[in-house]
Amino acid sequence: MSMKRTFTAFATVLALSAGLGAATVAVAEGEEHEGKAHHDKSHVQRQSWSFSGLMGSFDKKQLRRGFKIYNEVCSGCHSMNLLAYRNLMEEGGPELTKAEIKAIIADKEVPAPPNDDGEIFADGERIMRKALLTDRFVPPYANKKAAMSANGGALPPDLSVMAKARGIPHAGGHEEASNIFSALIDGVGEYVGSVFHFFRDLVVPYQEAGPDYIYALMTGFEEEVPEGKSIPEGKNFNWVFPGNAISMPPQISEEMVEYTDGTKPTADQHARDITAFLMWTAEPHLNARKRLGLKVLIYLLLLTGLMYAVKRTIWSGVKH
Repeated sequence: MSMKRTFTAFATVLALSAGLGAATVAVAEGEEHEGKAHHDKSHVQRQSWSFSGLMGSFDKKQLRRGFKIYNEVCSGCHSMNLLAYRNLMEEGGPELTKAEIKAIIADKEVPAPPNDDGEIFADGERIMRKALLTDRFVPPYANKKAAMSANGGALPPDLSVMAKARGIPHAGGHEEASNIFSALIDGVGEYVGSVFHFFRDLVVPYQEAGPDYIYALMTGFEEEVPEGKSIPEGKNFNWVFPGNAISMPPQISEEMVEYTDGTKPTADQHARDITAFLMWTAEPHLNARKRLGLKVLIYLLLLTGLMYAVKRTIWSGVKH
């Protein structure tokens, strides 16, 4: 097959794929508008994070501030079952000292193993012991039923991997086109934009949709329900949460937590710090992974150049 025919066939396949993709998007959008959007995407925007991009990494001071928020505010309702206290000392994280962590867990207790008689209860109560560095974070409730009972039937989710469990497409709100011509123009513009974002994210993969969602959720509360919206009694209005009705009341406020590093404790700063901490709990080895990935890319580039030079040398006497 000639080069021209090859490119023609490739272009045809690409055009058909684009058409199918556009049709799929159109159907999905139609279903979304008929059944109400799962999220209000217009309120979730890409944020600037220190850990974004190929060279990004966690800010240790920010992680310390984020942990302080979790420890003093979030831990009252939300568990962190996949994280152990010793993880807070690891490189790339908050890097707390052993003394700092021991002070944090000084008054915490965990269920003790069976004693010499094989008993785990004494006088009808569970036998407990002091928490150790190797223990996982002590949950705020004994079990799910206790958590739901204390929160009006709502179950506060575990936050260990919340930054990876949540995410949302980065797109603005969509308004119905006034006519077919504007619909075509909007469709072409949206498709070109999606292609641009695809190739940009292909070069620098974007993995921060979860943190963007968490930040938008924390800052997306409204004291009063906006006109035209309605939520069940006892719920709180949030622009980002599915259905706009969330059991958790607003948590972020000015000077909510006192920082010790001189950072101004604004509501926006609190939201960013707790979000960064939750990203670290979900991806604790991100710094090391990115360093290794960069080394692998450099190695592959050098290997590619070497293999090309070898190929040119071996086949230099053969006519193509």
